[in-house]
Amino acid sequence: MDGNGRWARERGKERVYGHFEGVESVRAVMEAAVEWGIPYVSFFAFSEENWGRPEAEVITLMELMGRAMLAEVDNFMQHDVRFLVLGNRSRLSDALNADIDSVMGRTAGNKGLTMILFLSYSGQWDILQAAEKMAHDLFDNPGHAVRPEDLSRHLVTAGIPDPDLLIRTSGEQRISNYLLWQMAYTEFVFTETLWPDFRKESFRQALEEYASRDRRFGKIK
Repeated sequence: MDGNGRWARERGKERVYGHFEGVESVRAVMEAAVEWGIPYVSFFAFSEENWGRPEAEVITLMELMGRAMLAEVDNFMQHDVRFLVLGNRSRLSDALNADIDSVMGRTAGNKGLTMILFLSYSGQWDILQAAEKMAHDLFDNPGHAVRPEDLSRHLVTAGIPDPDLLIRTSGEQRISNYLLWQMAYTEFVFTETLWPDFRKESFRQALEEYASRDRRFGKIK
């Protein structure tokens, strides 16, 4: 979800103003996904690299995310949305982790859209922590032939389908350490739209572009 800071600067405001407006885009995309029957949607909200941003901005972002997820609980329940947070949660504050657990617990029984917020996440970290867990398994089962699914089941996304589509806003055209293992055959759509301007119509256009792709997964049709 790129472009919050640029969106705010263009309006002569502080970067944080763009983050607040970006929350509205998250809500718009979530509600569109519910309307269109999309089973999973994820948002890369904060990478492990983002901890290197100015402390004041990081604090504001964490406070914003905590408030936003608590404020959305009724909306999640109304739309039958299950809410998940995935990432290196050991770096988050106790207060934010408590809020996350509360919202995930309250929405755990919902059966519609699964909305995933990746927070303090990096693809390299995910692969490393999965490899460490897999190594323990192999120590207990010597001679076991290692398969891709052995690593996949230790990723934080275990049990969640690999993404079909990655949408990156604001003209950026790189993965930026996001779901490196899981995106082996993901389709990419890049848009110049800044995230605070990315609403239902922008989402629809990205999905239409995705629908036009011929997905062969390395095979011949």
